[in-house]
Order: sequence, then C-alpha cells, then structure tokens
Amino acid sequence: MTHYVDSEVGPLRTVLLHRPGAELARLTPRNNDSLLFDGIPWVGRAQEEHDAFAEALRGRDIEVLYLGQLLTETLAVPRARAELIAGALADPRLGDTLRDEVADHLEQLAAPELAGVLTAGLAWEELRAAGGGRGLVYSLMDPHSFVVDPLPNLLFTRDSSTWVRGHVAVTSLAMPARRRETTITRAIYRHHPRFVGTPLLYEPGLELVEGGDVLLLAPGVLAVGVGERTTPAGAERLARRAFLRELAHTVLVVPIAQQRATMHLDTVCTMVDVDAVVMYPNLADDLVAYAVRRGGDGEPVVGKPEPFLVAAAAAMGIDRLRIIDTGLDPVTAEREQWDDGNNTLAIAPKVCVAYERNVETNAQLEHAGIEVIRIAGSELGSGRGGPRCMSCPIVREAVPA
Repeated sequence: MTHYVDSEVGPLRTVLLHRPGAELARLTPRNNDSLLFDGIPWVGRAQEEHDAFAEALRGRDIEVLYLGQLLTETLAVPRARAELIAGALADPRLGDTLRDEVADHLEQLAAPELAGVLTAGLAWEELRAAGGGRGLVYSLMDPHSFVVDPLPNLLFTRDSSTWVRGHVAVTSLAMPARRRETTITRAIYRHHPRFVGTPLLYEPGLELVEGGDVLLLAPGVLAVGVGERTTPAGAERLARRAFLRELAHTVLVVPIAQQRATMHLDTVCTMVDVDAVVMYPNLADDLVAYAVRRGGDGEPVVGKPEPFLVAAAAAMGIDRLRIIDTGLDPVTAEREQWDDGNNTLAIAPKVCVAYERNVETNAQLEHAGIEVIRIAGSELGSGRGGPRCMSCPIVREAVPA
C-alpha cells in the first residue's frame, strides 16, 4: 500500500488514532502533572467522545487505524517484540534485579496482554500479584507507583510520528513522560506487515522534534515551530534530512512561546483550506519565520526573519494566506485557543473537524466558507490536544487543482 501525505488539507483517506484505554485510568491527582494532563479525565466519557470522532471520520470514507491494534499485531514479530520489551526495560530507575524481574514477567505475556502493559504500564502491586517483586529497588518503591510507567499521551498520535510525502518521521519527544511512545511507533513502522520498508525520515534519539510542530503547508513546504517541545537543532536536522531526500524545498522555522498554552505550532495555527489558516489572533501579527532552503552544496541556507504569513505565502507560491481568527474578542480568543480552537483537523479543502465547545471559532470558520464537523471533547481535551493532535494522517490525496 502507498502511504503518502504532502499537505495539510488534501482529502484524507487513512488516519492513525489511539482509542484511550486503561492508561487514562492510571491518572491520579498525584501523577497527572508529571504525565502532562491538566485534569483527571472521565475515562468512559473520553472513550465515547473518541469513538464519535472516529465514526465522524469513517462517515467521510476515511480508513481509521488504531495504534493499539497495530501494536498487538506488531508484537507477533519476534524482533519487534524484543525491541519493545527492551524499550520498557530501559528506565534507569529499575536497577539490575528489578529489571530482570520485569523482563521475565513481560516475556511470559501473550501479545494482547503485553500490548496492554506497554501502553497502560505495570503497577507495583501488579508485579507483586504476578509473583514478582524483590530486591532493594522494589522494596523502596512507593506501593502506589509504577514499575513501567503508563503512556496516557498516546492519545495524541500526531506527536510521535508525522508523514512527509512517502517517508515517516518518528520523532524525538521532549518530555520524559512521553519518550517511550516512540519505541512503539517506530516498531510499528519498521515491523508491521503494512509498513515494512517505509523509509524513516527521522528517529528517536536525534535532536528534539515533535509532530505537533510540523505543518505541511504545501507540497515541498514545511513549517516547523520551535519552542517548548521542538528545538532549533531539531528543526535544522529535520530540514537537512528533508532536503537530502528531496522531500522539501523550503522549511519555515517559526519561533513560538515556550509555554504550555502554545506547546506546539498547531496549538496556534492549523490549515483549513489550500490558502487559509485558523490562527490565534494575539500571535498573528507577531509570528515570524526563518525560511531555510537547500544551498548548492546541500547545506541549509537561512534567510532573514519575515512575518510568518508573508513567508508562508511566498514559499507556497500564492498571493496571500487568509486568516480566520480564533474567537471574536481577546477574551474569547484566549479561552478558545486554550481549548484547542486552533487545533483543527482538515479532512479536505474547506472541511475540518473541531471541538464543539469552541463556538465562536467554529462560527468564524463557517462564515469563511469552511464546513465544520463538530465533535465533543470535554474529557479528551484534558491533555491539551484537539482533533489534529489526536490524529496522524497516513494517506492523503493530492489537493485538487
């Protein structure tokens, strides 16, 4: 099968989601901050909301792949199974004795149960109930802690991988709570029968890059936000690799504030048409971009900073990039930006999925001629992510001429 994505708005045909499961039930007031959630989600309602999101996509003839199912199928490949167990054992907190015990426990599990531990973690008491638990490290652990940490942010499949044409960038995540996610996505893309042979544009362990910071503005044109999660060195490395493989001719590097409200570029700006973005108005005039292009010797050449909207239009070969504002006034704009009003998922030109709660932004979109497919997100949004964050497009058609 050909997997290919060269824009943000080409008709979506296949997408990767992760249905929230037991990992969300691991969140407590003691650990939700370290696991990057602003609250404790109601798991059943979050699953209902996610199921409705997936059904809305299927209703538009979009194939939905689930990360959990792909992971279980990938674990049937012995080499992938060994890699994934090694990833869970790489935590330096464990020490030799506990690491050996956890290894013995994981190696005995069938694929569905192992997939569950890799996503939802392994609690201290669960290891004891399975007949394990010895040594100094285990004895001194808090009985309410995890021997293998859960991964509740797997919900946001955009961050751990992003496609650029026929290549997939398995990213290098910034936050310790999320780094093991990429051992899962990399194993799926390397070993699952559907993806075997897919070239990797980026890999974990390189300079920090997260998928929420990467926008495919047009074929050959990437925008990469640098801020809380993606570093300038990561943007440079991604640009260098994209140029080497002739996947892009221009990479716009866009500095954004290093704070939680603007953790990724797609929290302040997403595309909803070939020439239109929905954008947080407080930043629209201040956002700048450094156009990076491939020099004659293959080295990236960095241009002077320009207004982002001007630089983007020039790189895309259009007269201008239209802006649709979040909200109607500064207070509404700030509220709806926090609630992922900018984080829309375009499923075709002039058609996007958005959280229903962002009433004013959705009205602005419709006034501008954009069809809005509204979904509930009161529980899904507790991890600070909207429809774009929760989806990794794998196949998009070319934008109609």
